[in-house]
Amino acid sequence: MADESGTPETEGVDPVPEGESPEAVQEAVPEGESPEAVPEGESPEAVPEAVTEGESPEAVQEAVPEGESPEAVQEAVPEGESPEAVISAEAEEPAAEPAPEAARKAEVEYVEERAPREKPAVPGADLEVDIVPEGVDPLAAANIDPYAEYDQDEPAVEEELEDVVVAAPIEAVAIDLAAGARYSATGKRKSAIARVTLRPGSGSYLINGRTLAEYFPRDTLQRNIRQPLETVGYEERMDVIARMHGGGVSSQAGALRHGISRALLEADPNLRGELKRRGFLTRDARAKERKKAGLKKARKRPQFSKR
Repeated sequence: MADESGTPETEGVDPVPEGESPEAVQEAVPEGESPEAVPEGESPEAVPEAVTEGESPEAVQEAVPEGESPEAVQEAVPEGESPEAVISAEAEEPAAEPAPEAARKAEVEYVEERAPREKPAVPGADLEVDIVPEGVDPLAAANIDPYAEYDQDEPAVEEELEDVVVAAPIEAVAIDLAAGARYSATGKRKSAIARVTLRPGSGSYLINGRTLAEYFPRDTLQRNIRQPLETVGYEERMDVIARMHGGGVSSQAGALRHGISRALLEADPNLRGELKRRGFLTRDARAKERKKAGLKKARKRPQFSKR
């Protein structure tokens, strides 16, 4: 049957691809199959090779994963199995557990459980007392032998040895203890001034007509005042007479200690190096800082309010 133009009708028959002859298409189509079953992008010759016996080309094309050729699927399919069953079995296969997760679970199994801490009946009863009594230096190296052999490479041991040497009395002190010997000096601390006189005696202190225990009841201040004479080893061979004014109790104690140290320097000038190394000749320049304008004290500011 021909249309008006004289061209025969071709209903139900696909057109032949460009560059291909009708004979080649007819040869590539399996017996009993239509040319429409050939997948797009595949040559007609490749389809019969991937089709197993008893399977249609459409079923094989559906079972082929994206990016895989039908030949590779056909080679991976065992004999007597369909491509769909093989692909579904691969999808259902569970993935292997990562190695770090398995190692972490193994470590958790072997961790020993710690016993829970028992709460004491009285809060703080299980804590150690670290209160330092008054007059005791917690950093003093009292149990270290200065003449023992230590490893000099350890800095901590060297610092402790230096503390022991500083606390040791000065040797080779030559002070004239004649009957009329008098050694005077002036010590200062903050606004306190102490005029000190050293003379041979039994180690008594007379400060503004009162004894050391009466004028300075605190043991800490008494110990600081006695340090210069104890350092030279004359704490029981010289008396101290002092006249003081200005300042408070603590500043007067510092001024008295400074005056005794300078009086010892008058008695023996060779003590300057040792006394200075121990800090007895250095005047303590620390004092209360003056108040500033606009502030409550030297540095304290009024409370700021945004609203």
